Amino acid sequence: MLLEFLKDTFAFDPNSPLLFTQLYFWVFFIFVFAIFSFLHNKILMRNAFLFFVSVFFYYKTSGWFTLILIFATFFNYIDGFLIHRSKTDGKKLTWLIVGLLVNLLTLSYFKYSYFFSDMIKDLFGVELPVFNAFAWIGNQLAGTPYFSVDQILLPVGISFYTFQCISYLMDIFRKRVEPVKNILNFGFYVTFFPQLVAGPIVRASAFIPQIYKKYFLSRKQFGIAMFWIVNGMAKKIILSDYIAVNFVDRVFENPTMFTGFENLVALFGYSLQVYADFSGYTDIAIGTAMLMGFYLPKNFDSPYKATNPGGFWKRWHISLSQWLQDYLYIPLGGNRTASVGTYACIFTISLVGMILSGSIWVAVAVLSIALIVTINCYKYPEKKKNLTSNMNRLNTMLLGGLWHGASWNFMIWGGLNGLGMIVYRFWKDMNVWVRTFAISLLTLFCLLMAKFFPAPFWNIAVVWSGIIWIGTLIRCFYNLLGGKSEMKTLEMCWAVFQTFVFITWTRLFFRAGSNLNPAEANEKAWNTAKDMVGQIGGPWDFSLIPDIVVGYWNVFILIVIGMIIHWFPVKFKRWYRMNFAMLPIWLMAIVVAFATFIVYQFVTADLQQFIYFQF
Repeated sequence: MLLEFLKDTFAFDPNSPLLFTQLYFWVFFIFVFAIFSFLHNKILMRNAFLFFVSVFFYYKTSGWFTLILIFATFFNYIDGFLIHRSKTDGKKLTWLIVGLLVNLLTLSYFKYSYFFSDMIKDLFGVELPVFNAFAWIGNQLAGTPYFSVDQILLPVGISFYTFQCISYLMDIFRKRVEPVKNILNFGFYVTFFPQLVAGPIVRASAFIPQIYKKYFLSRKQFGIAMFWIVNGMAKKIILSDYIAVNFVDRVFENPTMFTGFENLVALFGYSLQVYADFSGYTDIAIGTAMLMGFYLPKNFDSPYKATNPGGFWKRWHISLSQWLQDYLYIPLGGNRTASVGTYACIFTISLVGMILSGSIWVAVAVLSIALIVTINCYKYPEKKKNLTSNMNRLNTMLLGGLWHGASWNFMIWGGLNGLGMIVYRFWKDMNVWVRTFAISLLTLFCLLMAKFFPAPFWNIAVVWSGIIWIGTLIRCFYNLLGGKSEMKTLEMCWAVFQTFVFITWTRLFFRAGSNLNPAEANEKAWNTAKDMVGQIGGPWDFSLIPDIVVGYWNVFILIVIGMIIHWFPVKFKRWYRMNFAMLPIWLMAIVVAFATFIVYQFVTADLQQFIYFQF
């Protein structure tokens, strides 16, 4: 019995990864925290202990992929010293490039091997079988064919800890941090288990100073940590898993079996689901880290309160957005100029687009747009800064899409977000009269297309452009009649609504891209998007809506409650968070126990993995 228990405890089970929502994780955390409490002020021992339990946590999540994590830890530890100790800037740059190449090639090997294999086949007609070199090395060391060498699986969280390692090397190169002297301390930084598999991405300059500090947790901080854990669990299990299993997943799996109304609600429900899932993970990660005296960066700031697409990306997955800004957008030239990297990205994106779509015209279209922009930069120097900054924004968002996966659906999703940012920048510079004229033309165009070339897409376009047209026309008449009030609150609500609708529609392509095989993901994403657009833009039987609402009343109520809570004012959220944090311990324990009981009433038959584990 004891041997069986130890085997179940320490063996890796791919069907039961260690999740925050499992009781097993919290038993694990209590055990870790109990030992931590004896070591908390012995800094090296504490960090070494957390390093080893973090590696164990990753092993329980990913099995033998733990060896890749250990490789990344040792390689970046050594490369950081080589960058720091180099006597000349040239040598520092050389070792930095070596570090970047090793990290990015390792990430690309696991994430994009199938894509590159398909690309070679499409371009040259050469069938290149995928070969798992890491599995082959493991088999050679073990002396037995234990690992499969004919398939490559994506290690959980590899993107997150790779980006974290890159930030470490970059911060050493930029002299923002000194290299960590002890491998155990550095291993703790790379592998810290609360944020290891789904972020937030922790900058070296922000976290490394913390690993040398003695443990401190005030009474108030303890309460806030408990709040974040309970809040995250409620988001994940109630708002994400329950909505997904009981409604959203069903619709996305077979959109044609559901009405247009159900498809529309499922699309908006998915926006709440993916937010509750990812931010729920972050809340739990922040809370558990805080209990151990470490502070992770804020990763979400009520993103559906954003008034424009650019503002959304300053509130959503903040650690990734800032990473892309600092290590991609600014090096490309930012809002100053277009660099060699800008045009290299355009060429690469054109090639990728051509391969994923199977059409050379995609590459021709992208390159033609880039050529027109470049010509305009030289023809109108006063517009160069604005044009090149927009190119860099679009490149950053397209590459951000490819970070999620090498498939056409992620490129469309990233490209739409980039275009949304660019269109908004032009829109905000227009006066109300130009806006009214422009949206009137767009609405008229959509009406004509819907009349002469009837299709569900044009029906949806007519409705959306018509809603924007009505809002713009009201503002136009208001100004014409001499209105003086700025109507800031109304305009903000209108902008939040439009941004939320836009972001939700881009998720048509994101949601169907969970399968990381590019060809399969492309086909699935396209068919799902086409079917959902067909249902939403097709004829509606409004008499069915009351029965649908009654049939899914519990799911619909949760969606409404979730969005209302999301849109609560920041001050109100801070008020109830602080009041919870300052409750007497005995009362806090009762509230936590009651909240846990309520949360677990919503547990589905199978606990759902966090969506961003796949990235």
